[in-house]
Amino acid sequence: MGMDMIIIILIGALGALLSNRNIAVFNDGLRPIVSEHIEGTMSRRDLGLTAFAMSFGLVIGFGIPFTLAASIILVHAIFLGTDIIGLMTPKNRWGTAVAAAVGGAYGAGILIGLEAFVQLFEYLPVNFLEPLEQVGNPVVVAFMVFPALAVAFQFGIKKGIVTFAVAAIVRQLAVWLNENELIAFGDSVVALNQEGMALIAGMAFLLVFAMKEKPEEGGSGIDLASVFSEKVKRIKQHVIYFMIIGGLIAAATNMWLMAGDPISLSVLAEGNQTDAGIAAAARALGFIPLVASTAIVTGVYSPVGFTLVFVVGLFAPNVWVAAVIGALVIMGEVFLLNAIARFMDKYPGIRNSGENIRSAMTKVLEVALLIGGANAANAIMPGFGFFFIAGLYLLNEAGGRPIVGMAIGPIGAIAIGILANIFAVIG
Repeated sequence: MGMDMIIIILIGALGALLSNRNIAVFNDGLRPIVSEHIEGTMSRRDLGLTAFAMSFGLVIGFGIPFTLAASIILVHAIFLGTDIIGLMTPKNRWGTAVAAAVGGAYGAGILIGLEAFVQLFEYLPVNFLEPLEQVGNPVVVAFMVFPALAVAFQFGIKKGIVTFAVAAIVRQLAVWLNENELIAFGDSVVALNQEGMALIAGMAFLLVFAMKEKPEEGGSGIDLASVFSEKVKRIKQHVIYFMIIGGLIAAATNMWLMAGDPISLSVLAEGNQTDAGIAAAARALGFIPLVASTAIVTGVYSPVGFTLVFVVGLFAPNVWVAAVIGALVIMGEVFLLNAIARFMDKYPGIRNSGENIRSAMTKVLEVALLIGGANAANAIMPGFGFFFIAGLYLLNEAGGRPIVGMAIGPIGAIAIGILANIFAVIG
């Protein structure tokens, strides 16, 4: 059994164990519901059924398609599944053991299935693995738009346009500097990442606008950490579990086994580890307010913390350093919950920006992945590919979005690949 398999099995087992013991769940919407169960207002059966209803569709329609398209595990494919496994098994000695065993087997199944899936392509009449990689191509460039969109959501369209314009200028300035080789240290020419520079510029504007937003009159802050001190204490009691799983996730990310979001996954699949790290860091910034506030209020944490462990994994020089730093980073997150809560009370704009950042990322991803899915589908079946993706998207909208918007592109491209092989077989 290889090191990659051992790491994924341990991640799956620990994820299910933490969920089963009501210590941590990955689905942000489940944390308040788990808290209700802890307080005795919801039965275990209802909790398990709710977890299944909230997460199963995302596993099938979101986690798995991205994992297959990039040949790298999207973390949602594992942890949304372990949420279900852990919460649907009884919270007792044998139930926890069963949850851990099934969670480990589930993680192994994801990895084995992924390897088998890649090998399967070689035997198909139409090998659509290479065209499928086009699904993520627009994501890298489109991603730099999200800070401007988040600014527009929170502070108005004018400030959003200004942020977008500055980000665009910064990107082109980086292109000009690279083409003329104007940045060098000694004999080594430094090439700036143009999308990364645009992203940094946009995030700087977002943070400045957010920090200028003052608390409402008479509402100087409620000091979340003091009000929910027992909840924070409960999270700190389990810090050793978070350190172990944080180290494992950082190690898996460093080995290119796993990615924390579709954006960094798409960039990583192209071989750009540094760019993927920048994208992961920007995403983490948007998740700190959500994870911190839900953790403080519910006493239930996330197995990936603020998602900074993915950033550690992408920037660490090797797997062992990634594991150690990942464990220390998630430990620091847990012990900084009080300070983070006070900071968010002091700057309500920062706290409010979390939801706008996530909304902006979702919108950008929907557009980028729809374009990427259409390009991939058209590369597999010219003409028919565009027709199929457009029809699938519009019918999904008309049907009330039974498939999450971000998944339409990847699912449509995979479906076209399957259709192409069926057509090839029947002539």
